[in-house]
Amino acid sequence: MKSSGRLRLLLDTTYILPAVGVEVEGVEKALETLWRLKRRRGLEVYYSHFSVMEALWKLAKLDYDPSIVETGLSLIREEFTPANPTPKGYVKALELKRKGFRDLMDLLLYATALSHGILFLTRDVRLLTFLKEVEEDTSVVLFEEEFVKRYA
Repeated sequence: MKSSGRLRLLLDTTYILPAVGVEVEGVEKALETLWRLKRRRGLEVYYSHFSVMEALWKLAKLDYDPSIVETGLSLIREEFTPANPTPKGYVKALELKRKGFRDLMDLLLYATALSHGILFLTRDVRLLTFLKEVEEDTSVVLFEEEFVKRYA
């Protein structure tokens, strides 16, 4: 969604991971596009503390460099705006979980985007398919492939 001519995006955890030193296959083009738009001031980037938590869970299973993690987390805090669900958003995520989607973190991110009227950048086909199956509003979901095609 746009606000004052700027694209507003909530990042899925996939796009947070490289900042803390976790390699994500095939994400380079999307990251390049994000940074280019941000430099041109055509983009407001949001992140959720849920994504940071999810990244930490992944890091805990890996051999990581503490200085890279610290630098990455500082960069995220300095460059991006935090966004979290409203109380209704939390309830929405719980309702969707009850309808059968297993990943509560993804549902919380979706609900955050929905409750704040911002786009949720993701590459999660399962989430998008599920949301369509249960007839949820998918207009807030911006699939990575579409993002790159439209803004690269």
